[in-house]
Amino acid sequence: MSPGSGRAPRSASHGTSSTSGYGAGDGGARKRAAGGDLGAAGEASAMGSCYGSGNWKSEVEMNGSAIDGRQSQQQNDPSRLLTLPTVLTIGRVVAVPILVSTFYMDGLVGTTVTTIIFLLAAITDWLDGYIARKWRLETAFGAFLDPVADKLMVAATLVLLCTKPLECAVFSEFRWLLTAPSIAIIGREITMSAVREWAALQNSRVIEQVVAVNNLGKWKTATQMTSLTILLASRDPRLKQQSVFVAFGVALLYASAGLAVWSLIVYMRKIWRVLHK
Repeated sequence: MSPGSGRAPRSASHGTSSTSGYGAGDGGARKRAAGGDLGAAGEASAMGSCYGSGNWKSEVEMNGSAIDGRQSQQQNDPSRLLTLPTVLTIGRVVAVPILVSTFYMDGLVGTTVTTIIFLLAAITDWLDGYIARKWRLETAFGAFLDPVADKLMVAATLVLLCTKPLECAVFSEFRWLLTAPSIAIIGREITMSAVREWAALQNSRVIEQVVAVNNLGKWKTATQMTSLTILLASRDPRLKQQSVFVAFGVALLYASAGLAVWSLIVYMRKIWRVLHK
């Protein structure tokens, strides 16, 4: 067996190698075929998963867009704009000129009507906020108009009481007795509005972190509304124990002015800390 014949190694190994090669090749082919089927199935499954997740993602995005669209539509909806709390707030604004006109009416009728108007305004101030939170009727327009209505009503009442003081001996001797707390309260509201606008321009998150209503603001509002109601009701000289009611109303007004100034200081300190973090 010469190396040149080339038969001996071929015949012995060919059958084995060809058989094994065929078997391996056939098995490999079958495996490849099976693997191809499994791979195709896996690919199809993967494509289906991707397609399904794509549909899910698209559906989520579509749902999110739909929700945003519905929210935007609700905000722009006129029926959503004029909710019951907003109507009550608008009523307080409309009541301001009526309050001014009845204030200068002489007699028990003018005093009674003026006091009732202010008392109803104080009640609706609490009621519209309660209804908005209870029934989820908060709107951006209502949130803007509510403090404006409160400031208009309080400022108008303070100015009226200063221009036409009560017929009481203490006011004839101390004419500045109502002027001092009135300037403090109105000045505080003007300063607060300016500071809020400036802080919002500096950092949009400042207002969210600082503006939250606290107990100090609630006490300020409660004493302020109570004192002004008492002073308006005490304008009738025929009222028994008028001097007692006037003294109590003035004391509450000074307490309200002190709480107003204090709340302004606390508010500005919080803004200063947030801006300098």
